[in-house]
Amino acid sequence: MSNTKKIALMSTLVLLLAVTAVCNFVLAGTQSEGVDAAVEANYFTTYRADRNTTRSEEFVQLDSVISAYEPGTEEYDAAVARKQELVEMMEDELIMESIIKTMGFSDAAVAIGDGENINVFVNSSELTSEMVTKIFYVLEVEQKVRDGNIIIMPVYAES
Repeated sequence: MSNTKKIALMSTLVLLLAVTAVCNFVLAGTQSEGVDAAVEANYFTTYRADRNTTRSEEFVQLDSVISAYEPGTEEYDAAVARKQELVEMMEDELIMESIIKTMGFSDAAVAIGDGENINVFVNSSELTSEMVTKIFYVLEVEQKVRDGNIIIMPVYAES
């Protein structure tokens, strides 16, 4: 092969490599924007999955305490009581999420914390005072929690 053909072939390969690098850069930028949209759209699903994972880990720890101690001991009784509290909180969160969805929101996530604090995330670009009042009322009636312990936040995630 002559030197001219070798130079032409090498130049073509370098050009193809440059085109590949540019395409990779452009597609990587497009892909990361798509990932951000997917994360935003799946906020409520991700939130619930994270919450369930955390709760599952706590159940495993409580089960290990329950199996390590004899019934009737202080540690055993505390672990059983905490496990029951978690089960009740999970049931209450599910009920509250269902009620809020029936109010016209496409999705909602409720987190009941220790000390009777409740955080509510609703799928809405904005909340009117009427919407907030309805959610407060439902939470007060169902959970018997005072206004100051409830935080309601809009999280807009396209469905």
